[in-house]
Amino acid sequence: MRQFALPVSIAVAGFSAVLLGAYGAHGLRGVIAAQNVEVWQTAVRFQFWHVLALTAAALLPRVGRARVVAAWAFALGMLFFCGSLYALALGAPRFVGFATPIGGLTFVVGWIALGVALAKVQSSGIGRQPSSSRISARRKARL
Repeated sequence: MRQFALPVSIAVAGFSAVLLGAYGAHGLRGVIAAQNVEVWQTAVRFQFWHVLALTAAALLPRVGRARVVAAWAFALGMLFFCGSLYALALGAPRFVGFATPIGGLTFVVGWIALGVALAKVQSSGIGRQPSSSRISARRKARL
């Protein structure tokens, strides 16, 4: 994703999750069946969790492609999984439900890629504080 695309995607996914959650809690009760409200709430929950996962991917240092794969997978998962559940809750044709497992699979890919990205960051040593012996050696070198 481009430099600003990822932060914008996180912001849009986050604020839309809040708005969709509020709409489901206040605007849909009594309008659609209780079972459909539950489907809507499931979509909102998954969207919130995966906004956090997308944020985690965005905050990782750029080490390898796994971070980018995780970000794309979480974004596409929200689109397919959550989007299809929102549509089904509002009465979309049942064939829309074929997108739901595709979105679920992309979530799985995203979590695996996030794990790989975290492992790469950890093994690369990025973000570690230097040990005290290295600090004192650096200070001595400056003198």
